[in-house]
Amino acid sequence: MVTKPPAAQEILLGPDAAPAGAGDGTASGILTSPSRVDDRSGASLSEQLDAIVANGSTSFFWAMRLLPRTKREAMFAVYAYCRAVDDIADGDAAPEVKLAGLTAWREEIDQLFQGRPHHPITRALRRPVETYGLAKEDFLALLDGMEMDATNRMVAPSLAELELYCDRVAGAVGLLSVRIFGVSGPAARTLALTLGRALQLTNLLRDLLEDAELGRLYLPRELLEAHGIETRDPAAVLRHPALAAVCGDLAEVAGERFADARAALRDRPRRAVRPALVMMNVYRRMLDRLVRRGWDRLDQPVRLHAAEKFWLALRYGIF
Repeated sequence: MVTKPPAAQEILLGPDAAPAGAGDGTASGILTSPSRVDDRSGASLSEQLDAIVANGSTSFFWAMRLLPRTKREAMFAVYAYCRAVDDIADGDAAPEVKLAGLTAWREEIDQLFQGRPHHPITRALRRPVETYGLAKEDFLALLDGMEMDATNRMVAPSLAELELYCDRVAGAVGLLSVRIFGVSGPAARTLALTLGRALQLTNLLRDLLEDAELGRLYLPRELLEAHGIETRDPAAVLRHPALAAVCGDLAEVAGERFADARAALRDRPRRAVRPALVMMNVYRRMLDRLVRRGWDRLDQPVRLHAAEKFWLALRYGIF
């Protein structure tokens, strides 16, 4: 939910991303929201994207600063797109207005791949698309994931649906990212999808309270049923005595996905995958702290301080 996110924005922003506004509540207003980038600003597009990312998350900002300038600017443009569409899914507008906003972005992505982008964000994406061969299907997959949130489908999804959601809102961003990093081949796809699932599951476990307030419950129905939780009311599930067992099981799944991602990283050139290493270790630490805190104190937030994330960026990105 890249605003609270559980989704693509946050995969890019890092696990302590600050909420963003949701535009003016109309489809056109969301699409052109000046809280992202604005042609009328005195700053250059590159400067605006830098500022958006720097204000959003220290973990993503420092991870991407490890990249050469051209790649870094490409990642910042991808981030801006993720943030814009996530703002729609997490905004206060009615579902039909959210869907209209997402449809407007579908049309804009069509224009981007026809060489006629109109929005400042898609204009910023034009060169990365051409340079790195970014796939249209990955931009559209993210929109598919946002629609799952916008239409309130994510209440005790099946494990298969949860996996699909993770692949759309996080894996698609990973697939765009690995192309920019310069990693290719089957292992690159495995890395993008497994790390995306690991990061997203960590987000979902961290944001249980915020999601419940939005009427969302990402805990899969198979785990709820296995531990005797019949209700699908998000708030009631969070009060259930068996919640800890469900969350513990899902945390184990997230840990397995981290292990899969680490294996996929093993044979990749370290220099190319430094940003992925940083993000993986930041999120893995977040998951470990969530498990240590337990699941009966959801009102006690788990955070990584900026200095700690900076140290992780140094450790896994430079040394």
